Order: sequence, then C-alpha cells, then structure tokens
Amino acid sequence: MDFKNVLFEKVEGIATIVINRPEKRNALNKETRLELLDIMKEIKADTNLRVAILTGAGDKAFISGSDISELKEMTPIDMYNFTTTLAQQLYTDFGNLDIPVIAMINGLCIGGGCELAMACDIRIAADTAKFGQPEVLLGIIPGSGATQRLPRLVGIGKAKELIYTGNLIDAKEAERIGLVNKVVPPGTLKEEVMGLARNIAEKSPFVIRMAKKAINGSFESTLHMGLAYEAMTECLCFSTEDRKEGMSAFFDKRKARFSGK
Repeated sequence: MDFKNVLFEKVEGIATIVINRPEKRNALNKETRLELLDIMKEIKADTNLRVAILTGAGDKAFISGSDISELKEMTPIDMYNFTTTLAQQLYTDFGNLDIPVIAMINGLCIGGGCELAMACDIRIAADTAKFGQPEVLLGIIPGSGATQRLPRLVGIGKAKELIYTGNLIDAKEAERIGLVNKVVPPGTLKEEVMGLARNIAEKSPFVIRMAKKAINGSFESTLHMGLAYEAMTECLCFSTEDRKEGMSAFFDKRKARFSGK
C-alpha cells in the first residue's frame, strides 16, 4: 500500500515508519494519522515482523507535534472526537502493538510528537534532538497522553515542570531524567537503532510479546495482579517450541534459533 505522508518498508522482520512531511517539520495532520492507522493494521497482519522503528524524514524533526492549522478550527466536540480516535486512542494502539516499537528521534520531538515517542517502547535520540510539551503556550494542555505517560517516565515533579512551563530540553537532559534511553551522535543514530532492532528481532517474538504485555499491564494493575499476570504469561512461554530451543541452545553452548512457535 502506498502512502502520501508516511514512508513504510519491511526488511528482514523490521518495519520502518517514516513520517514524511519535512516541510511541516513532520507535524501530524489528520491524513497522516489515518495512514498510521492503516500501517498499524498491516503490522498486526504480518506475523513475520519482529520490531518496528518510528522516525521522521530529514534531520530537523522527529515529529514537531500536531498540525496546528487543523487544531485551530476545532470545536470542543471536534476535539473530543479527535482525542478519542486519532490522538489518545491512536497513540495507545501504537503503544499496544504486539511487537516492540523503537522511536529513532532525529530532531524536534515536541507536543504530540513527544507524546507519540512516549507511547513507543524504547527511545534513542540524536544529541541534537529537542524535547518538550509546549501546549500551554497555545492556551491548551497536552491531550494525547503526556499528562499520563510523562510522569510515569520522569516522575511527577519533572513532568509538571515541563508541562507547566512549556520549556524545551536538550537530548542529554532528556536522557538524564529518563525520557530517552540513550543519546548518540546524529551520524550513528540509524546504526545504533538498527543494531538494537536486530538484537530484539533475534529473540522469540512470542516471548517478547508476552514480556511487553506484562510490563505494559503493570501500570494498570496492583502489584499482586501484575505478578499474577506475569506468572500466567511465563507459563504460556513454557508451552512454546522457542522455550525448548532456547534452553537446548544454552546447554549446547550455541546461539538459539527462534522460530516464533
């Protein structure tokens, strides 16, 4: 399927999604969001995929947020319908994909772009990247998950500071507070992310899926319920051929070859 605003390719079990609106600093308009929905459907239908990478075209911006020209014309009802479909829900669905998603952050990562990055599993940034939630400067608050995901990543105090001020921070500060996993020079960003993606892709896709479900579920349950869910998913892993292969490879002192079965 061809897309107007997004580049999408699948190579050796790794899907790469590139928001391709560099002239708009890769801002997300409605059309782009609808294309992301179609891409998610394609990812879900392809059982050969192991990892997805999300990035933006060019070196100026990962995603600079929502397309403000569209938001400007919305009524309160329009905003509610948008938030519950193409904003909050889209990002939640993105975060709940069975395969891990790595955000490859190559520039501005602000507003809705930062919120989408936070919905990803892992964030690797170039040292030239900038982060922030500047919505208060427009007379609104973040509406695609930052009030919920940002405190979980960086703590409530730092999240309030970033949201209340609208200030941007650099990549090193984002790494220091836990907003990103790692910061690297721009020239090695793709190599770093692809290496990580290949590392994950070598693992059993079923086991990675179970681990992701257990971790994500921990934020929505008590410790008791989370541990019970972890035990259940661990038992499911013991029903797979990959578990047998992994343990056999350990005792044979060789690299495991996981089939996803």
